[in-house]
Amino acid sequence: MTLFTKEDCEKCEYVKDNFDLTSLGVSIETLGPENPDALAHLAWHGLVTVAEKMLPILVLDDSTHIAGALKIKKYLKALEH
Repeated sequence: MTLFTKEDCEKCEYVKDNFDLTSLGVSIETLGPENPDALAHLAWHGLVTVAEKMLPILVLDDSTHIAGALKIKKYLKALEH
């Protein structure tokens, strides 16, 4: 799974700070001009428009996605149990 975030995003930081993403098998990609590979990966998933409206975005192993910190929090909490 991949979590797409950006710098200075409070909701992104909330998800990163409240879950052990590594143990859940989640890698983090930070979107920004210094990381064109993250943007390319986001575009490959067809999620650029979604990212313009809402971050963070969690892309699941089946390539579906969950957008928004509250929905991601609910999903990750279920994985922990």
